[in-house]
Amino acid sequence: MTIVKEITHYLEQLAPLSYQESYDNAGLIVGNTQTEVTGVLLTLDSTEAVVEEAIAKGCNLIVAHHPIVFKGLKKLNGRNYVERTIIKAIKNDIAIYAIHTNLDHVMGGVNSMIAERLQLQKVRVLAPKSDTLLKLVSFVPTEVTQAVLDALYEAGVGAIGNYDHCSFRVNGTGTFRPNEMANPFIGSAQKDEEVTENRIEVIFPAHLQGKVLNALKQAHPYEEVAYYISALQNLNQEVGAGAVGELPKAMTGDEFLTHLKDTMGLQMIRHTALVSDSIKKVAVCGGAGGFLLNDAIGANADVFVTADYKYHEFFDADGRILICDVGHYESEVYTKELLQRYLSKKFVNFATILSETNTNPVFYRS
Repeated sequence: MTIVKEITHYLEQLAPLSYQESYDNAGLIVGNTQTEVTGVLLTLDSTEAVVEEAIAKGCNLIVAHHPIVFKGLKKLNGRNYVERTIIKAIKNDIAIYAIHTNLDHVMGGVNSMIAERLQLQKVRVLAPKSDTLLKLVSFVPTEVTQAVLDALYEAGVGAIGNYDHCSFRVNGTGTFRPNEMANPFIGSAQKDEEVTENRIEVIFPAHLQGKVLNALKQAHPYEEVAYYISALQNLNQEVGAGAVGELPKAMTGDEFLTHLKDTMGLQMIRHTALVSDSIKKVAVCGGAGGFLLNDAIGANADVFVTADYKYHEFFDADGRILICDVGHYESEVYTKELLQRYLSKKFVNFATILSETNTNPVFYRS
């Protein structure tokens, strides 16, 4: 039996809720965390039609990219599509979970999926975030240092880009005196003690703090564990907005536009004038990514693929880069496949189904 909480916990390990933007509302929006899951329907948007599809297909959990609720609801009387969707879900015991800007901000998330479809290589975060990392310093007897570090590594510390088990240590002497109430691992009550110790330093994502401290205290032999945690302003190369990578080989502007249309399944592309005869480096951002234009230019990208550009914003390209607006829905619709890929590897006792409902509110006529 798999319950809703197990699935949401797994998704939040992939894309921690702390990585979402302040305006966002990712997480479990409707439903009981203890409900047994009969099936999961994966969608870009939660709508009434999607809830009806979930009912028809025996799925009692909808995992959507976009939250159906962004702002607080003061009434639930069915006056708009948001309220009607929520009412229908509650009446039919359908849970709704949203994984939005937190999935935008992790490697392996929405932007990595776009990069994958465009066949980009050497992909990295376009605009890494700061203030998401912490540093742990502790003092450990030399003979158990590796065991403590192994426990910390298991809890998620010491990962830097393509490297893990990263730490720093320096040897020194620790002093202490146990009182009469102490039960010391080394030493005796009311006697000064000196111990050869290693000062260890490791970094880790801030959202893992509780798990890391628990691992430290479980593995450390001392009754009282000395440690301190510092916030870091370092850019976290694994967390941030957008992505940038390189095509396997350079293309002309026309070749790239054809490639973009074919690989993303697009009906149309709104774009600025071609400014280069050679397209190699490509920046991407699912959804409304105009705020990353200067980052894309700063990364020396030849083209910036995103959505929701307004007329006057296209002028900001200013002959420095090719802007391609592929449409909001079109830029993120493959997120459904990404979620299915993750969930189907972890959970095999129920179906993960891609929604067949086209929730795109924008229509095109040629």
